[in-house]
Amino acid sequence: QVQPVESGGGLVQAGGSLRLSCAASESIFKINAMNWYRQAPGKQREWVATATSGGNTDYANSVKGRFTISRDNAKNTVYLQMNSLKPEDTAVYYCNAEGAWGKGTLVTVSS
Repeated sequence: QVQPVESGGGLVQAGGSLRLSCAASESIFKINAMNWYRQAPGKQREWVATATSGGNTDYANSVKGRFTISRDNAKNTVYLQMNSLKPEDTAVYYCNAEGAWGKGTLVTVSS
């Protein structure tokens, strides 16, 4: 089973940008959906974005227009470019592939 490993989190001021990476332990070429989720303190985990093997992308309304998901099958990596960050984007961000979860990377947005 593929094992995702997230990186790229950190502390950023509101309005700033971060790029998260999700490196898979094996090829993601045949994996249909690569997903990002997030879990804010005291809240349930929520879906953020999906990139399919066919090149389609989809986003939660709360991040649409600010976040961009992309996948590099040659590098077995999925990215989440986050722009115009808001304090409410503060969360642990998780990568999900075929039901496998990474350990997450913390994003903190200060006001």
